Amino acid sequence: MNKQNQLADIHNSGKPYIIYKSKGGFDLYTNFSRKIILNNKNIYNFLKRKYKNKSKNTDLFIGFFGYELLNNLINIKIPRQKNINFPKGIFYKPEKKIRFHNKLEYQYSNKFKEGNFRININKNSYAKIFNKFKKKIKSGETYQIKICTKYKTKSKINPLDFFSRLSKTNLAPEAFMVRDENYSIISCSPENLITKKGLSITTKPIAGTVKKTKNFSKLKALDYFKKNLKETKEHNMIVDMERNDLSRICKVGSVKLLKQKIVEEYKDLFHYVSLIKGKLRKNISNLDIIKAMMPGGSVIGCPKINTLNLLNNQEKENRNIYTGSFGYIKFNGDMRFNIIIRSILNFKNISEISVASGVVVDSNSSHEFNENYIKAKALIDLFK
Repeated sequence: MNKQNQLADIHNSGKPYIIYKSKGGFDLYTNFSRKIILNNKNIYNFLKRKYKNKSKNTDLFIGFFGYELLNNLINIKIPRQKNINFPKGIFYKPEKKIRFHNKLEYQYSNKFKEGNFRININKNSYAKIFNKFKKKIKSGETYQIKICTKYKTKSKINPLDFFSRLSKTNLAPEAFMVRDENYSIISCSPENLITKKGLSITTKPIAGTVKKTKNFSKLKALDYFKKNLKETKEHNMIVDMERNDLSRICKVGSVKLLKQKIVEEYKDLFHYVSLIKGKLRKNISNLDIIKAMMPGGSVIGCPKINTLNLLNNQEKENRNIYTGSFGYIKFNGDMRFNIIIRSILNFKNISEISVASGVVVDSNSSHEFNENYIKAKALIDLFK
């Protein structure tokens, strides 16, 4: 049986599976022997547990931490918000791993029901929140803050169809898909938050977005970012914060910038990116790493704790997976986690896409509102 037929058979069997972008292709995980639904209490045991088997390529747990769970882990309480009762986090123990090359071929005739997308914050409401946060910035309570907007529609979707099309049009280095019996996630996340191998750890903050047009090349995007004071300030703040987060768990003097302010190209936009590396102290646990690095600062703002409190008191809806983290923890302690952005969560036949743009002292409300739509567009286009 060829790989593509195998992919269709796994999908049509109805059993849960996960696809995660890897170097030169995709890894599919299935035949799950355990499914752990995380909550604010059992997450500690999950992260502290030690494992004996460490050599097989399925000796790992793969899944996601939701935003609310990560806040609670660092003692930040979220006020009562509108909630769809989606799990705070889920991890799976796979017994089978299949490797696929870059193209995921899957033939499917679209029969999903599509409604119009509704946005939870219109342009006027966004401007009011924006102006409120501008005052917080001017008073020194935060230096940068990310306002989240949500697009929702009623829809029955085929997640593998969506993900295979997305992988052809907007392939991102941290893309992933989860299909379970009562929900699915399709993501073209570009941002790696943690890659840990032994004592080595890296993070790749993204801060800076510009719309891609016919005459706007990667070189022109780099020039734009370098000359744009707002984008440069935003990027520098996030890089400094991520370096600080790493410094809490790494050896003194080991945290260094490997790549600074490069441009990455995607379907509808360009991103301004840096890469930071550190060497972990020997007594640092997985729990220490997760608490230091999550939620990822580049999608929250800075300083992180103050800004999280401001955001949580403003937002009326639970973020669910958005700005949480998806990835795996191997039994040998190595891990890889992204930041969950550019994602569709489909739960109870409702699809939601959450996006956010950064507000600094010289930001423009209309520009940031429009930037949110640019970020959501590649996913909204899948419903057409």
